[in-house]
Amino acid sequence: VQLQASGGGLVQAGGSLRLSCAASGRTFNTYVMGWFRQAPGKEREFVAAISRSGGSTYSTDSVKGRFTISRDNAKNTVYLQMNSLKPEDTAVYSCAADSGSRWSDQRRISSPNEYEYWGQRTLVTVSS
Repeated sequence: VQLQASGGGLVQAGGSLRLSCAASGRTFNTYVMGWFRQAPGKEREFVAAISRSGGSTYSTDSVKGRFTISRDNAKNTVYLQMNSLKPEDTAVYSCAADSGSRWSDQRRISSPNEYEYWGQRTLVTVSS
């Protein structure tokens, strides 16, 4: 599957952005989808993931209550709605697809090593 991310940009603290990730192919609903980010000088970190059906989500504590992951399987697209953005959210964001992990295994779905396919990165810059 090929992934195309978009929606990054520059926003002031407290603002919002929505990232989109469009996937090619007919098997989009067989993948757990995730968003990861990497800030300058830091390792890549898990942001959020969504189950194959879209019925369940899981996110890292630092974004809970602010970021929402969703998907539209009819459009082969996953979204990351980011509200109340903080300067520490500044990073390059990537979407990824995981075909093998069980949704109940949060350790796996939050690990970038489990994701086989990656979209290009999109930069999010939050100014203070």
